[in-house]
Amino acid sequence: MPAYIDDIGEAVRLARRSSRIMVIGCSGGGKSTLSRKLAARLGLTHISMDREFFWLPGWVKRQKAEERQLITDTVNGDGWLMDGTGPSTFDIRVPRTQLILWVRMPRWLCLWGICKRAFLHLGKTRPDMAPGCREQLPDREFLTYIWTFERRFAPLVIAGIDRHGPDVPVFQLKSRREVSRLLDLLDAPA
Repeated sequence: MPAYIDDIGEAVRLARRSSRIMVIGCSGGGKSTLSRKLAARLGLTHISMDREFFWLPGWVKRQKAEERQLITDTVNGDGWLMDGTGPSTFDIRVPRTQLILWVRMPRWLCLWGICKRAFLHLGKTRPDMAPGCREQLPDREFLTYIWTFERRFAPLVIAGIDRHGPDVPVFQLKSRREVSRLLDLLDAPA
């Protein structure tokens, strides 16, 4: 079982002293927005997996071997906050991570987030996406991924964390209020 922590104060304390943080969760849950804000507050480099590793211009998927090498090179450095779930690379990322923040919002909120994102960025490239990957309307496959994330993909996330970093602290954020509280506490003097 992953090393879940329940106390938000402990999560803030760990975030302040960590130089390698993963932010994971279902698409549309707000992990990229949170990641940008956290990286700025903590003085860490924000690494978007979509932008840096997964996609090439025009929604071309990067070759897996090259993707894994780029991730390996990045996680071997210090001072990063990596935004993206991708359990297939947990073997590379989790052992080097000092804290995992799991943005675990209800699926209706994730669906709302995706619709809002499509509306705000349709036809444009959003900040956490690779150049030349213009935002599109979500297709059925993507909506199904979000709808079934907790049932189909969360168990893979849990198993991957347990296998590759059972002692890495994991803090789950399950509401917008909890996200705001985390950011407020990080803004407060230590």
